Amino acid sequence: MTSKHALALLFATIAGSLVLVTIWASLRQPVWEWGGLTSEPDRWWTIATLMDAYFGFVTFFVWVCFKERRLSARTIWFIAIMTLGNIAMASYVLLQLARLPPGAPLSSVLTSRRPA
Repeated sequence: MTSKHALALLFATIAGSLVLVTIWASLRQPVWEWGGLTSEPDRWWTIATLMDAYFGFVTFFVWVCFKERRLSARTIWFIAIMTLGNIAMASYVLLQLARLPPGAPLSSVLTSRRPA
């Protein structure tokens, strides 16, 4: 399987899962009635929100895998992203910005890779 096909499969699975969990939660409780973790029916939207957040973390991690070539760096960032969420993600972007050479285009943050 090519990388393109693997990514297409991953993101099709994410999109399909999020559509299904949204339908599942919507059938149990309208989104406008969600009140957090305070009562029984509210857990459906909490579950859907957590799935959405963690799929976002996975999506960001795919970019980290592109940027970082070493398995050790990928592993550390995976653990950080899955445990700290957006704190780790913001830290990663700040680190990438700090490593940007003077005069380099900002697009390099997204497209350049670390040396092996």
